[in-house]
Amino acid sequence: MSFFTSLSGLRNAETDLRVIANNIANAETVGFKKSSVQFADLVATGSATDPRRSPGIGATIAGITQDFVLGPLEQTGRSLDLAIDGDGFFALSNPFSGDVSYTRNGNFRLTAAGELEDAWGNRLQAYPVDAAGNATSNVPADIDVPITNAAGSTLANVTINVRGIVTAAYADGSTAPVGQVALATFPAPGGLRTIGQTKFQATGESGAAVFGNPGIGSYGEMISGALERSNVDLAEEMVSLLTAQRNFQANARAIDTATQISTTVINLRQQ
Repeated sequence: MSFFTSLSGLRNAETDLRVIANNIANAETVGFKKSSVQFADLVATGSATDPRRSPGIGATIAGITQDFVLGPLEQTGRSLDLAIDGDGFFALSNPFSGDVSYTRNGNFRLTAAGELEDAWGNRLQAYPVDAAGNATSNVPADIDVPITNAAGSTLANVTINVRGIVTAAYADGSTAPVGQVALATFPAPGGLRTIGQTKFQATGESGAAVFGNPGIGSYGEMISGALERSNVDLAEEMVSLLTAQRNFQANARAIDTATQISTTVINLRQQ
C-alpha cells in the first residue's frame, strides 16, 4: 500500500510542477492569470475500518484554480491597447464559428475593413450607439468603424475613453462614436474554462456572462493606451517550484525506501 500512497504523492507533485512551470512560462503574457493546484487527502473507507487506525492512502488533486487578481497595468501609449481597471472581461466572437470567448488581454487592432479584433482575428464585442454615444441595444455585437465618413473623408484615428466609447476621428476633423465596448462578468469566474491564448469559455459552473458598461456598478473602468500584464509573481513561483521539487523528491525517496523493505522481506523468506 505504501507504494500506491507515495505514487499518488509523486503524481500530484508532478502536476504541481507542471502548473508552476506554466505560470513561470507566462510571466510576460499579457492578460495571463496564474493557476494553483489544490490537494485533498485520501482515506480508506469501509464498515470494518477503524478510523483510529487508518493511516490514509495518499492524496489526490481536488482542482486547479485560477487566480483572477488584477495584474500590473502597463502604459503603452497605443490607442487600441485596453486594460480593465477592475472586474470584467472583454468579449470576443469568432467570425467563423460564432463562439464567444472572454479575455483580459486588451491588445486589439483595426482591420482594413474597419473591424476591431485581437491577434487571432476574434472580433471585439460592443454595444451599438447613437450620435450622442448612448447605447441603442443591450445586445453586444461586432464593432464596425467606417473607413470613410458621409463627407468622404478618410479615417485618421480611433480612440476609446474610460466608458468604453469607441470614437472614430476623420481627416476633415470630424468625430463620431461607433460603439461602446461591452464587459462581461460571471457569477462564479472560478468556473471558467481555459481554452488558451489567455481566453476563457463560460461553463455551467461559471454561469452565463452578465454584460454591462465599463465604469458602471461592479464593472471596471476602461484604460486606453495600457495593457494588463500577467499576475504571476516570479519570486513567489520560484519558492513554490522549490517546494514542489522537494515534495517530488521526498515521495520518490519514500518509494525507494518501500522497495528496499520489500526486497529485504523477500530475501528473508528465501532463507
